[in-house]
Amino acid sequence: MAFSLYEATIPSYRQILGAVAGLLGKAESYCAEQELPAEEIIQARLAPDMLPFAYQVKSTATHSLGAIEGLRKGVFSPDMTPPPQTFSALKTKITDALAALEAIDAAEIDAFLGQDMRFAFGERQVNYTAENFLLSFSQPNFYFHATTAYDILRSKGLPLGKRDFVGRVRIKA
Repeated sequence: MAFSLYEATIPSYRQILGAVAGLLGKAESYCAEQELPAEEIIQARLAPDMLPFAYQVKSTATHSLGAIEGLRKGVFSPDMTPPPQTFSALKTKITDALAALEAIDAAEIDAFLGQDMRFAFGERQVNYTAENFLLSFSQPNFYFHATTAYDILRSKGLPLGKRDFVGRVRIKA
């Protein structure tokens, strides 16, 4: 079987973003049940020098759909806009990314194999092939931010398990 860049990325992005959407729902319910202000979760951090939950959630969209949009342009720059500050806005960010990823044609992504790709952040410029950008930069960042969002919720006392992180696995039909 030939390597498919689409199969190596998009289905996993969709799986984990679906799980992140579930985490957002559970976090919102937890705040209501515990009578916590939403900001207590949305602004929560694992450590003082880490970015908050809202940023972690936003970054899952940035390193999935945003990475694909970067491939289309040939350049990816980090999204420096402030993250959404409500559960509703965070959910919209994730559902919009999921919808856009679901609409992507596999042939489009596979056609990027071997093409030049650049990461640009201020003066910093790093050149990649499309597949190396996705698999060695964006995908690890995607999982890092999804894991950090999950870990923040666990640290705030949400009763979550591995299944909440993994989401809906893709089984043989």
